Amino acid sequence: MPKHRNLLIVVADGEHVRFVRPASDNALHSETTLDSTAAHLRSTDLGTDRPGGSFHSDSTAHHALNPRHDLQTMQKEKFAHLIARQLNDGAARGSFDELVIVAPPRTLNAICEKLENATESKVIGTLAKELTKTPDDELWPHVREWVRPTHRPEA
Repeated sequence: MPKHRNLLIVVADGEHVRFVRPASDNALHSETTLDSTAAHLRSTDLGTDRPGGSFHSDSTAHHALNPRHDLQTMQKEKFAHLIARQLNDGAARGSFDELVIVAPPRTLNAICEKLENATESKVIGTLAKELTKTPDDELWPHVREWVRPTHRPEA
């Protein structure tokens, strides 16, 4: 008898994540969701997005000290790293045997770069696509290659 598959599908972007699992009938269902606390804040609400400056006494020119950073982009990367930490914790607890990660390219890369070896070894597929607004019942065409039919005991 085949071993029961414990597949977790992560559907994420820089602001939202859903942890989806196939049911016994292979229908996909969100198990939990998480939203970034900074998801809807403007850069000005997150802090200053202007670089610091210096003033030279022999000139009236101002020179930037630091390169400009987009604070929203930085928050999205932090959120991706949080997702990776949760996946690492889940892998250590045995919460899943196989993992599929679906996210836009930048978020996907940020998640994958923080995965530990034990978690990374469970990744059976990745899809660089924005699907966070796609309902569970419409995810199937995008992930079907990784969601194999469940085996039911013969009656």
